[in-house]
Amino acid sequence: MYEKRVLKSIGFIWLMCMLMNFSVLGQQIRLDNLKEQFSKDNLFKINGGMSANSVFYTGSNATRQPLTWMLSGNVNMSIYGQINIPLSYSINNLGDSYNYPTLPNRFSIHPTYKWITAHLGDVFMSLSPYTLSGHQFTGAGVELSPEWIPFKLQLMYGRLQRKAEYDVINMSSTVAYERMGYGLKLNYEQDRYLLGMTIFHAHDDHNSLLWEPDSLKIYPQSNLAISGEATLKLIDNLTLNIECGLSSLTRDLRIPSDKVDMGTWLLTRNTSTVQYNAIKSSVNYQLKKNAIGFGYERVDPDYQTLGGYYFTNDLQNFTFNYARPFWKEKISFSTNVGMQHDNLAKTKTEQTNRWVIAANLNFIPFKSLNFNASYSSFQSYTNIKSQFDYINSTDKYENNDTLDFTQLSQNINFNASYNWVQAEQCNHSVNVSLSFQTAADKRGDIIHPGGVSEFYNMACFYALLFVPSSIQVTTSGNLTYNTVGESKMMTLGPNVSVSSKFFDKKVSSGISLSYNTSTDNGVRVGSIFSTRGNMTWRFFKSHS
Repeated sequence: MYEKRVLKSIGFIWLMCMLMNFSVLGQQIRLDNLKEQFSKDNLFKINGGMSANSVFYTGSNATRQPLTWMLSGNVNMSIYGQINIPLSYSINNLGDSYNYPTLPNRFSIHPTYKWITAHLGDVFMSLSPYTLSGHQFTGAGVELSPEWIPFKLQLMYGRLQRKAEYDVINMSSTVAYERMGYGLKLNYEQDRYLLGMTIFHAHDDHNSLLWEPDSLKIYPQSNLAISGEATLKLIDNLTLNIECGLSSLTRDLRIPSDKVDMGTWLLTRNTSTVQYNAIKSSVNYQLKKNAIGFGYERVDPDYQTLGGYYFTNDLQNFTFNYARPFWKEKISFSTNVGMQHDNLAKTKTEQTNRWVIAANLNFIPFKSLNFNASYSSFQSYTNIKSQFDYINSTDKYENNDTLDFTQLSQNINFNASYNWVQAEQCNHSVNVSLSFQTAADKRGDIIHPGGVSEFYNMACFYALLFVPSSIQVTTSGNLTYNTVGESKMMTLGPNVSVSSKFFDKKVSSGISLSYNTSTDNGVRVGSIFSTRGNMTWRFFKSHS
């Protein structure tokens, strides 16, 4: 009887949460494991923590309070591991704050039974990067992935956008038509190939608003987005991936049209309908130990669907990647090269080309020694064509380009580490790292004065750990040198620290000393010497 009353109470609470649109974090409930989830052991649990902190500060140029303190804590009550009620507090000498459950507007559950997963409430799903991509909706979705057939299915239906009337008092508020949508994705997979298709449709209700916000350039829209994908193993070790997307967007579905109307359930076409295309493909080949890949992507200018908040568009990408291990896999090398440009329709007054080159080399001659080196280069080239040149020119070849602007940057990094153990009594580790970065602005063939910057950094680290006594000694040094235009700045200094654990490792403490000095164009501008100490005592089970 007691368990029945408890279950009825939980059911009532759950129903009230749904009616009040209570903010419950999305929980994934496994319906094939209900007995274990709703056992007596999981009925009610409470956990949390509390802490007290204080800081005393003094200095010759003190601008902060000399003493601050804070008391903070949190408590979480859990019912069957599915409903959580978090409470927290924070009190200090500057004020206090409390956090407790309120009534926001998010609710979602994700029940799972074997190969079936459902998404109910305020959820989001991604069917394809060119159709429905991470857009939140209020409704339902389901994913079916049975193991005995090669099909996988995803379905969704719900409200993508809540209606919002124009507010005369708050004119900066959002105005929107109510938008509904549905989507479907079907994949068929075999050993040597995978075929997939995605259909997504969204439609605004132009009668959902009392006042039509045409003056704000907000119109009721309709969208049909379709994508198809394929993964093919043409021969052994050769794989082809390709995905194509198509989006038909009607910007104002109220405009009458003589064209064939496919119905509001699919797409309303008229003179405001525009169409976008996208394609992404890659080829990967494994030749013995060589991994070679080529990639291509093209997205039309202004490509968009009503199933995403943002789409990167007006671009064309070419990529190449290569990787291979050498010398019994003690050496590994990889490189990536990419080129991207925009202005595919040749309608912009400027065009940007980008080149990216990256390479990485890793060398492990034996277990305790490791070397790593990497290089990357980024180049961005922009060509701006002014409309005044076309207006004022007397010859079509005169003043064709007004600005060629190039940004160059390069990065080089090197790291070496060595670790060794002496008779299980002490561990030694040494690490050295070097890095270099340069950036420059180039206009035409001339580097802009003051447009070059260089950054150098070197760090050395040594640590000695005495295993039986848990004492660790660490020394390090750092040097930073950078130039920006005519300014040359340098900072360097050492650091020493000692830490230890004692009283059966319940108490740990440490102290460190550090010093660094800075110069600007050879003139000393400041130096800092600091010492730090700390101690931690852990007692009982969860106190420190």
